[in-house]
Amino acid sequence: MRNITIKNELLKAEICQKGAELVSVYKGQENFLWEIDRNFWDKTSPVLFPIVGGLKDGSYEFNGSKYQLPRHGFARDYVFEITEKTEESATFTLKHYHHTIEIYPFEFTLSIKYYLIENKLFIQYIVTNTSSVNMYYSIGAHPAFSIVGSFEDYSLEFDRAANLTTYKLFNNLFSGDTTEIVLDDNILPLNYSLFEQDAIVLKNSTTSHLTLLKNMGPKFKVSFPDFPFLGIWTKKNAPFICIEPWLGLADSHHASGKIEEKEGILSLSSGSTQSHEWNVEFY
Repeated sequence: MRNITIKNELLKAEICQKGAELVSVYKGQENFLWEIDRNFWDKTSPVLFPIVGGLKDGSYEFNGSKYQLPRHGFARDYVFEITEKTEESATFTLKHYHHTIEIYPFEFTLSIKYYLIENKLFIQYIVTNTSSVNMYYSIGAHPAFSIVGSFEDYSLEFDRAANLTTYKLFNNLFSGDTTEIVLDDNILPLNYSLFEQDAIVLKNSTTSHLTLLKNMGPKFKVSFPDFPFLGIWTKKNAPFICIEPWLGLADSHHASGKIEEKEGILSLSSGSTQSHEWNVEFY
């Protein structure tokens, strides 16, 4: 297991084979990803697959059988094969095997491609269903971006968003309650009290990109036009902010438990491939 580096004239990114996890992105001497402090969190940018969030009772049903999956799935825990590498790009691939079949009864290939173009980092998820049946899955990103100095110096600028409706979590499941967050000219000033009850979760938001500002100056922009759900998260006093484009959601407390009825779940027919992509532009 090793880390792979890709770079161009403006950016350098490092990805770990375990979980195909992005561990750093440098522009000049500045690393835009947070550097792990286990007092807060032991990840930098895990890939969430084949579910996003938690399951009711930690389990789901498919074809009359019950299976258990940990929160956010298992991809982050497995070593990916390096299947393509150039100076400016790298592709990491995970395939099903006997252990994954025991907890997720679908045959699949998941490839994650990282590539650089000028001052942008692109992340592409390529999911192939090699099963003989429809495959149900979700996938999402969970990058933690570095906060240097006071958290209150930072804010998020949304596109096409007047106010935010955040869906509240209780014990990692949706409670059914919502809260309105008022924006000031599309801007949300950051403070830790926003995250006292867990993440800010937006469903079917009109937002397709948002920009992190420090003292009102842009640091980077995350673009995710094909991702209908978004999580924003940190921990109290932690020096990071997670901006998480999702194709999938945690269960609600009223979920049926059947994977094909899971809110936000995607269905992929046998032999089909689906690609999903987001990117970050660094300033």
